[in-house]
Amino acid sequence: MVLIIPAKNNPILPVTIRVKDIESIVNWFEQHQRSFYALGWSFFRNQSSIEELFYRAILQVEKELPRFKRSTTFEMWVLSILIQIRRELSLNKSLQASEESDYHQEIFHELHQLKEKEREVLVLTYINGLSKDETAQLLQVPAVQVKGFLFSGLQSLRNGMGYGEHYHGCKEYQKLYVDYLERNLERPAKINFEMHIYHCQDCQEDLAALQEVMVNFTEAIEKFSVPDGFMGNVKERVAQRESFIQQKKNRHKRNGFIAASVFVLVIFAGIFTGVFSKLYYTRTVENQVLRAFLQEDVGKRLKLEAESDGVKIKIKGAIADDVQTLIFYEIEDTNENNQFMINFDDGVFIEDEGEIMMANTYPRYLPPDIESDLNNKEKNIYHGKMSLRPLKEDTGTIKLKLNKVMKLKRDSSDSYVNMEPEEGEWNFEIPVTKQPSTEYALKEKIELEGVPVRLDKLIIAPTATILQYGINNEQPEKRLEMINFNDLEVNNKLLKADLYGNSYVHNQPDINWSIFQANFEPLFEKETNEVKVQFGSVYLSIEDHKTVKLDASKEYPQTFEYAGSTISIEKVEIGQPTTVIFSNHEIKNRAYESLHYYIETEQDENNSMEGDYEGVIVDKNGKEYDMNKITPKIYEEMEQPRHFFTVQSVKLPGNKVIPKSLDITGYNTTKYLDDIVEIETELIVKDKAGTR
Repeated sequence: MVLIIPAKNNPILPVTIRVKDIESIVNWFEQHQRSFYALGWSFFRNQSSIEELFYRAILQVEKELPRFKRSTTFEMWVLSILIQIRRELSLNKSLQASEESDYHQEIFHELHQLKEKEREVLVLTYINGLSKDETAQLLQVPAVQVKGFLFSGLQSLRNGMGYGEHYHGCKEYQKLYVDYLERNLERPAKINFEMHIYHCQDCQEDLAALQEVMVNFTEAIEKFSVPDGFMGNVKERVAQRESFIQQKKNRHKRNGFIAASVFVLVIFAGIFTGVFSKLYYTRTVENQVLRAFLQEDVGKRLKLEAESDGVKIKIKGAIADDVQTLIFYEIEDTNENNQFMINFDDGVFIEDEGEIMMANTYPRYLPPDIESDLNNKEKNIYHGKMSLRPLKEDTGTIKLKLNKVMKLKRDSSDSYVNMEPEEGEWNFEIPVTKQPSTEYALKEKIELEGVPVRLDKLIIAPTATILQYGINNEQPEKRLEMINFNDLEVNNKLLKADLYGNSYVHNQPDINWSIFQANFEPLFEKETNEVKVQFGSVYLSIEDHKTVKLDASKEYPQTFEYAGSTISIEKVEIGQPTTVIFSNHEIKNRAYESLHYYIETEQDENNSMEGDYEGVIVDKNGKEYDMNKITPKIYEEMEQPRHFFTVQSVKLPGNKVIPKSLDITGYNTTKYLDDIVEIETELIVKDKAGTR
C-alpha cells in the first residue's frame, strides 16, 4: 500500500519557526494544508469549521511553541494539537453541519460514518502518512489496536461503499490483511498466509474486496484538493486578531496615564456606592442569588422582556466570568397558572455561539429550583437561572433566541415530576461583561485508595469556587475515575460542593494524569492563604477479568461466581434481536456496583450491543431507592448515593446473532472517605483588574 501524502517529519524544529513568529507559523501551515485539510474534512465536511480548526491550531502552536520538546517531530507535535482542537470543536453541534462541495467524494461521506478512532487512524496513516507506531503514540493507544482500527475501518468503508458486507474470511487471517497489502509481513508469515489464501475461497474474496476499497480510497485522496481561497480566509482572521491585539496594547498605554489622575476619586466613589448598592438591591431584587451578586458589584442587572402566546420572559441579570455566563430570568404565564423554565439543551440558540463563546467548555447543569420560597410564592411565575459557556472576550452581546420553554408538572406532593415543551418565539440581546478570577497554586500530593492524586489549583471566580485536581492513570488494574467532595473551607467559610459540578478539563498536558475540576459555592473574596479540603468518596474502576461461556441450548437460569458475588444468567434467547439477561439482587456487602463487559458472538467479535437495566440507589446509611422512581429532590437530599445495577438486559441487533461468551473485564465501586487535607496557597495568576 503506497502512502498517499508522505509525512515530512523533520527531526528538528523548522528553521523558519525557531522564533515565536505568527507569520512563519501560518506559512508552515500553508505548506501542509492539504493533509491537514483532509483531516478536518474527514470529521466536519464543512469549510467554515475547518477554517476554525486551522485558526485555533495556529494560535495554539504560537502559544505553546516555547514548550515544544525536541524529543518528537514538529509535525507530530502540530498533529497532536490539531487532534485535540478537533475533538473540542466536535462538541459544538453548530460546527458539524454538512456542506456539499464541488470535490465532494463518496469516500468521505462513508468515512464520516465510521467510529471516531477508526477515522482518526485511517486519516493519520493513509493521508498524513504516519507509521502505525507514530499513530499509536499520537492517539495514546497500543500499536496492536491501530492495526485493529485500520482493518475494522476499511471493512466499514467497504460495506458503506457497496462492495459487499457478506464476505466471511477466516478471522485468524483477517488480522494479517492490512500488513500483507502493505507488504509488511515477514517472509515466513507471508508464505503461510499466501498458502492459506490459495486454498481458501472465502479469504480470497474477502481480501480482494478489501483491496478494492483501499484502491478507491487511494484514488479519492489523489483527487482531493483544498478549495481556492481557504488559507486566505485563515490568514485574514489571524491578521485581524494581530491588529486587535496591537490596538489593545496602545489603548492600555494611553489608559495608564489617565489612571493616576482618577485614582483618588475612584477610591471615594467605591466606598459610598458600595454601601448604597447593598441597601438598594435588598429592596429592589427578589431573587436572593442574583441580589448577592449585584450587592458585591458583580454582574449586571437587566430589564429585558419578550412575550409569545401569553408566556412572558424577563431577563433580570447576567453574571459572566471565566467559568460560565449565568443568565437570571423570570417567566410569567399571563393566561393560566403554569410555571415554565428554560432548558438549555432544548430550544435555546445563540447566534454566532462559536465566535463569541469558548468551545472547549460546556454549560453547567442547573436543576429546576421548585423548592425555593420565591418559586412557591405565585403559581404562574417561575424564577430561574441558566448557565451558558463563558465569553471569549471581556465584553460582548449574547443574541439569545428561544423557541421552546418547558412546563413544569408537579405531582400531588408538589414534587417536580417531568416537563412538557411549550413552543413560542422569544429573542433577546444581552450585554455581558466578563468578571475577573483569581488563581492559586496548591501543589499538594496525596494518595486515595492507593492511587496518587494532585491538588493543583484553586480558582476563585464570581460564579463558583473551583478546585482543580489530577488523578494518576498509570495503574490500569485500579483506576480512580472520580472524586466526590463534601466541602471546601476557605477563610474559615465552608463552601458546599456542587452535586452536579464535577467536570473533565479538555486540556490535558500530561497523558499520565487526568485533570478534573470540582465546583463549590461562590466566595466573594479574592485573598486566601490556606484551604481545607474534605473528601466524601471516590469512584473506582477495578480490572478483574472473567469469561463465562454462553450456550442458548442450555436451560437457564445458570449462576457463576464473580468478585465475591453470585451472578445469575437469567436468559439467553436467539432471535431478532438476540437477548441476554443477567442479574444479581444481593446488594449488601457487594463488591461491585456495575460491571464492565461485552458479549462475544460467533458472527463478529465487535458486534454492537443495546442495553437496558434495573437497579437501586443506596445512600451512605444503607437505605435503598428504586433507580427508576427517584425524584431529583430526593436524590439531592441523599448522602453520598451509590448506584447498584441489579438486572442487565442486552440485545444483539441482527438476524439470530449467536452469543459465545459473556466477557467481564472489571467493575466499578464507591469507597467512602473522611479525609481532610489542609493546604497552603500561593498566588499564581493576578486577576484581570491587576489586584491580588
